[in-house]
Amino acid sequence: MICSLKRHLDYLFLKAQALALLALGQQARALCRFDRMLVLLPMDRYALASRAHVLAQLNRLDDAVASLQQLTHVTGTPAQQAAAWFNLGYVLQQNGRHEEARPAFEKAAEHHPCMDRAWYGLALVLIHQGRLHEARRALKKTTQLQPMSPYGWYRLAEVSLALGEPEKARQVIEHLRQFEPRVAAQLERDIGLSVHLQAHNQQGSTCDAAG
Repeated sequence: MICSLKRHLDYLFLKAQALALLALGQQARALCRFDRMLVLLPMDRYALASRAHVLAQLNRLDDAVASLQQLTHVTGTPAQQAAAWFNLGYVLQQNGRHEEARPAFEKAAEHHPCMDRAWYGLALVLIHQGRLHEARRALKKTTQLQPMSPYGWYRLAEVSLALGEPEKARQVIEHLRQFEPRVAAQLERDIGLSVHLQAHNQQGSTCDAAG
């Protein structure tokens, strides 16, 4: 009982130190505290997640991935599990490990189907892999969950254009213009000419076929 209480107090003291060090911008020293917290409680969710976050800040992405992989094996609520898998997917994606990031995002969405970030992350991985039809499905899910966020709509327009469907891309731009006119204008500048050219080419092909 006394040992358990001492362990708990030591943990709280190290946690307070870690938070203070983070506030001072001393990530490396804070990391040592999180390591010592994990010696006391090896599968502590907070310490594992915090350690991974600091490692990512220090650009030690492989170590951050290892910490997050441990975290995904710790029992938690569906929301906690989804967060762990999403963070793992995000760090893998940042590290260029797209093949591994995809199942992590899928796991996050499985645990928490309403996590729009998981669907968006999955869409970005699928775009990188050239799986555009699957990416569009993921982006549609993203826009359903966050209809007022421009990011999903922006990518959806890009994917529609890449799939050779400029009219659908134009529809997205017009929809986006209703609540994010600046983003719509930027999107139009980025892909507007391509949309116009593709639409013109398609019309030309139709006329040629008719002739």
